[in-house]
Amino acid sequence: MRIAVTGSIATDHLMVYPGRFTDQLLAEHLDRVSLSFLVDGLEIRRGGVAANIALGLGRLGLRPVLAGAVGTDFADYREWLHAGGVDTCLVHVSPAHHTARFMCTTDADQNQIATFYAGAMADARDITLAPATRRIGGLDLVVIAPNDPEAMRRHTEECRRLGLPFAADPSQQLARLDGRQTRQLVDGARFLFTNAYEAELLKRRTGWQEQDILDRVGSWITTHGADGVTLDRSGAPQIHVPATVTPHLVDPTGVGDAFRAGFLAGVAWQWPDERSAQFGCALAAVVLESVGTQEYKLSAADLLLRIEQAYGPAAAEAIAPQLTAIAP
Repeated sequence: MRIAVTGSIATDHLMVYPGRFTDQLLAEHLDRVSLSFLVDGLEIRRGGVAANIALGLGRLGLRPVLAGAVGTDFADYREWLHAGGVDTCLVHVSPAHHTARFMCTTDADQNQIATFYAGAMADARDITLAPATRRIGGLDLVVIAPNDPEAMRRHTEECRRLGLPFAADPSQQLARLDGRQTRQLVDGARFLFTNAYEAELLKRRTGWQEQDILDRVGSWITTHGADGVTLDRSGAPQIHVPATVTPHLVDPTGVGDAFRAGFLAGVAWQWPDERSAQFGCALAAVVLESVGTQEYKLSAADLLLRIEQAYGPAAAEAIAPQLTAIAP
């Protein structure tokens, strides 16, 4: 199964604040917030939602196609992705802008305050999927991850025009999308990804109730952090998949992207949604225990142990045959 992942490719600037953001917020003055947080460290890492998802898929032995726009500073990053099994034939290099920057501060409660500079990402609207479809003999699924809003719209419409199944993952860009744009991105998706907060925002943006959305998508996958994941399909009972337990919380950045990579790998391997979500939760826990979104190390034995402890021996036995591509 060939998967194309469209969306942001960025450099992450990750900082840690040892206190709690909420201790500095005064309820009576939230209309005039002016705060500065002295952080303890700075990590500069490779990131971007689409790149994170694609690299996760590549490390699992799938060869995803990454589609996004970057600056001329991308050469080293491209080599890193190639080494991780990612096809970058649809990455557009802008001569005028830097690669996007994600600047994020995490506090002691794992709350985050972030800003994002789009940079070259605006050029992603000029990327078309048809060339990759012809070159590799077809695409089976296209992920529409956070990106330049116009690029997200164009990619979605091209999927409809070419008859390509797509996964809608508006995530952080819901803050920039109006109701019409959001409805266009969601309607007809094979998969819809949100976290719990985004699920409520999505309903507000679209003006649709939960059943209205379920009538328009195949599966709606909602992440709930430490409370796991819920899977919803129209006419079927909701499935809850608990998160895998991790005693070593380090950095939540990129955890949602890792879950998506694991889930989509399960889709490629033709697993049922529940099994895919279990694997996604295990991969998310690995990323949660490392700094940065792409610096984690994968071990088949470690993943299987996490899955067995969380979901039982039968789940681990079912998943094990697909993990042979992971280097020991």
